[in-house]
Amino acid sequence: MGSTTWSCASPAGAGRTELDVNERKESAGMTRGTVGFVGLGNMGGRMTRRLVDAGMTVVGHDPVAGRAEATGAEPAADPAEVAGRAEVVLLSLPDSHVVEPVVRALLPAAKPGTTVADLSTASPASTTVLHAEAGRVGVHYLDAGISGGAAAADKGTLTIMVGGDPGALADIGWVLEPIAAQVHHMGASGAGHTAKLLNNFLNAVSLAASAEVMVAGRRAGLDLAQLLEVINHSSGVNFATLNRFPRIVTGDYLEGGLTSRLMTKDVALYLDLLGRLGVPSLNAAGPLASFGLAENLGYGDQISNRVVDAIGDISGGVRVHGGNITSNTSNTEG
Repeated sequence: MGSTTWSCASPAGAGRTELDVNERKESAGMTRGTVGFVGLGNMGGRMTRRLVDAGMTVVGHDPVAGRAEATGAEPAADPAEVAGRAEVVLLSLPDSHVVEPVVRALLPAAKPGTTVADLSTASPASTTVLHAEAGRVGVHYLDAGISGGAAAADKGTLTIMVGGDPGALADIGWVLEPIAAQVHHMGASGAGHTAKLLNNFLNAVSLAASAEVMVAGRRAGLDLAQLLEVINHSSGVNFATLNRFPRIVTGDYLEGGLTSRLMTKDVALYLDLLGRLGVPSLNAAGPLASFGLAENLGYGDQISNRVVDAIGDISGGVRVHGGNITSNTSNTEG
């Protein structure tokens, strides 16, 4: 297992400091206890499996029966039981509307000194409220947005951006090491989830725009593999053109990642953030329209890469893979 790179926020002008996670672990004199995990779905289940495979005792809870056992975790009846049995509790939940009742259910059962790290994509405003509530009962609360998708979760190469007490973060380095290649301390409570929303917005823009371009290229009769080669060596290059569409144009949608419904939610959270910051958003309409279209056409619970099919549907049944432009007959073609 490789080591994780840590990047810690410093005062303005002081630069950043980086330490190997194992050095931090040794310097802090950490002991490894039981890890709790609430939310064992697409991402949480993969991360839990990584922790179990690293030899950790993990207590897990998910409303879907059998998910804890499937990951190798010991099942718990509810979040309170998870908190009562664990020294560190990780959360991977859909949004703040779910995070808030879960945290308020587990805090009364958590031992003083417990660290709760929320790996969800959540509202920074909600996060700071929960951070204060946790502090009043002696619990450390970290907002720890993750990036990299299902593939990085499987490989343990996620990027984690964290807000909250840097000492509490250092103390759980042994938990994050099996799941992350980089851990960045971004600042005070809410900073991690803020960074996550900013990153996810750029992800949404590039995926939606690239999907539109691929449909247009297909409609124009271009060879899409060649078009991607041109884009990826030109100024239009982005994560979607580099990592998604070379697979999508062969018919591989990389199933298992963030859904269109969750992508729409993330853009909405971004807009709420910008409203609180007093910053106008001039570019959110595109991804909101694109992923909203995908939801309305029946792709909401499928991977957000299917936005290219939604755009194709209203462009005469275009598919960016295959030999011909054909009418759409199914929203779930593979």
